[in-house]
Amino acid sequence: MKAVLLASKDSPIIVDEIRPPSHGHDEVLIAVQASALNHRDVWISKGMYAKIQYPVIPGSDGAGIVISSASKHLPVGSRVLINPNINWGENAAIQSSRYEILGMPSQGTMAEMISVPAHRVHPIPEHLTFEQAAALPLAGLTAYRAVFTKGLIQSGNTVLITGIGGGVALMAMQFALAAGAKVYVTSGTQAKIDKAIELGASGGALYTDPNWVKNMLGELPNGVDCIIDSAGGPQWSALTSLISTGGRLVFYGATLGNVPDLSLQRLFWKQITICGSTMGSDAEFEMMLHFCEHHRLVPVIDSMFSLDDAKLAFEHMEKGQQFGKIVLHHGQQAS
Repeated sequence: MKAVLLASKDSPIIVDEIRPPSHGHDEVLIAVQASALNHRDVWISKGMYAKIQYPVIPGSDGAGIVISSASKHLPVGSRVLINPNINWGENAAIQSSRYEILGMPSQGTMAEMISVPAHRVHPIPEHLTFEQAAALPLAGLTAYRAVFTKGLIQSGNTVLITGIGGGVALMAMQFALAAGAKVYVTSGTQAKIDKAIELGASGGALYTDPNWVKNMLGELPNGVDCIIDSAGGPQWSALTSLISTGGRLVFYGATLGNVPDLSLQRLFWKQITICGSTMGSDAEFEMMLHFCEHHRLVPVIDSMFSLDDAKLAFEHMEKGQQFGKIVLHHGQQAS
C-alpha cells in the first residue's frame, strides 16, 4: 500500500509503497479515504517529540471505509472515522500515564489502509463527507473539551477565541456559537477575522495592534466570560484583563512559549479560573460527535491535497496561513 513516511529526523517526507497492516480479531481494517494534518504532524516531522520511533507514518485524523471487521456494529462497507485517543484510561478528568495519540509511535492515518481497535472506530455523521469527517477528530475533541468541559460555555456567554484560523480554534468557535454564545476572535491578519465574522463571530481584533486589549474592553466593558487560547507567551497576562469577574481562561497549547509576567492579584481578586486542557476522554469524543450531528456542524477545510502531494501539504501548514484544516484525499475525492 501507499503511505507517507518519515524515515529519520532529517529525512524528507516521502510517499512510498509498504506492506499493508495486519489486523487481529478485535481490530478493524479501514481503507482510508481522507486524512488531515495537525501541527503535531509537523513537529514530528522535525523530530520535536521525545522517543520518536522511525520510520513514522504520521496522521492522527482519518476517515474511510471498513474493509475487514469482526464487529457486528461495524460491518464491511461502513463509513467510519477514527478516535485518535489511545489509552486515555478510566479517569475522565485526566489522561493515563500510558496515553498516546494515533500517529506516533503507532502507525498513523496517512496511508491507504490502517488497522485500529474496533472501539476506536465510529460511524461518520451522515451529513459529512470523508474529507470533512477526517478534519474532525483531533481538533473537534480538543475544542469540545476546552469549550464545554473546561470552559463551561453556555448560551448567553461572551467568549474570546484567540488565533482564529487553526483547526481547534475554528471548531471551538463553531461549538460556542452552536451553544448560543457570542464569540469574538483574534488573529494576526484581518482576512481571517473577516472570515470568522462570516461564520458567525461578532467581531475581532488584530493581536499585532498594541492597543487591541484596550479597544476590546471599550467594546466589551464587562469583559468576556471565557477565553480559549493556545498561544501563551508575552500577551497572555493581558488576556486576564479581558476576563469578567468569575470568568475562565482555558489554554490547550503554548505556541509562543511561557508567560513572562502574570498579575496574580488580578487573578485572585477577579476570581479567575485558569484551566489547562489536552485532547479529551473517549466519552467526550462521543459527545462531540453527537453535538456535531445534532447541530450539523461541518469542519472548515482550508485546502485539499492528494496523498502523493503530502510534502506540499506539510509545507503549506508550516507557512501558517491556513484558515481551517488541511486535508489529504487518498484517491478519488469521495463523499
